[in-house]
Amino acid sequence: MQPAQSLPSLTDLLGSARVVALPLATRFRRVEVREALLLEGPSGWTEFSPFTEYDDAEASAWLAAAIDFGWGILPPLVRDSVAVNATLPAVGPEQVGAVLDRFPGCRTVKVKVAEPGQSLTDDVARVAAARAYLGPSGRVRVDANGGWSLDEAERAIHALAPYDLEYAEQPCATVDELAQLRERVAYMGIPIAADESVRKAADPLAVARAGAADLLIIKAQPLGGISAALAIVAEAGLPVVVSSALDTSVGISMGLHLAAAIPELEYDCGLATASLLSEDVTFEPLIPVDGALPVRRVSVELELLGEHAASPERSAWWLDRLARCYELL
Repeated sequence: MQPAQSLPSLTDLLGSARVVALPLATRFRRVEVREALLLEGPSGWTEFSPFTEYDDAEASAWLAAAIDFGWGILPPLVRDSVAVNATLPAVGPEQVGAVLDRFPGCRTVKVKVAEPGQSLTDDVARVAAARAYLGPSGRVRVDANGGWSLDEAERAIHALAPYDLEYAEQPCATVDELAQLRERVAYMGIPIAADESVRKAADPLAVARAGAADLLIIKAQPLGGISAALAIVAEAGLPVVVSSALDTSVGISMGLHLAAAIPELEYDCGLATASLLSEDVTFEPLIPVDGALPVRRVSVELELLGEHAASPERSAWWLDRLARCYELL
């Protein structure tokens, strides 16, 4: 968190705050409309959009990130574009082509698996369709969001291995399970990535110290901003993938600036999720071209803020949340 003397006042934050509700093109992890609170600081527009189920303590890190991006100084950047992956929600195989067509030029697909109410058979069918769409030279990674037990994860990775997985992201919920799974599947050569074990952990470096992952998924908002995330990357000493949390193009811009400041990026980044939205807050959304996104600030359109404004009740909920989280910084 930032020291208190560096924070803008709550009045400054509330003065520019606008809450939007953006529909998704495809339902994603039970979300059909994405709400976000946007702020305009001296450095430009920024975003505060923790998911609604997160408590204030967790959400306050997202506010620190928003302030860092809107009021802070950006680190030096080492690239002006970032290669990105497509993201495939837990759809049926017949819908895979239509979803992936929204990610032009992407050579990598992250496939959501372990969806509640679905089976491993569903996951295999979805991954197979993604592989068929990409062809043999494309890259397929899967993300279970911690939804499998240790034995379920081992069985699932065996079932999905024929589709040439790049890695498996957060197959189990705990660091101990990840460490055990990594040992069990090491002979298969499928790396294990940690996401929730980084961004939702009291100690985001515990998974790296435990040898429980081969790479880390890093997100700017949940980790308290670009500077805080860069410190974790430097100390962890593992390859990273910079990802988003179903942000608007404003939040995606924050993630792009983080990715652009990391010296080495071995993997395509999960920053193309604005393609999952039907609407955005800019007339020039951050949609991939030839599988990459430019590193730039986003010009927010007041017309779109008005068109997609959340209801008065939801706006009040977000403004109250902002004030509560501000008190925790």
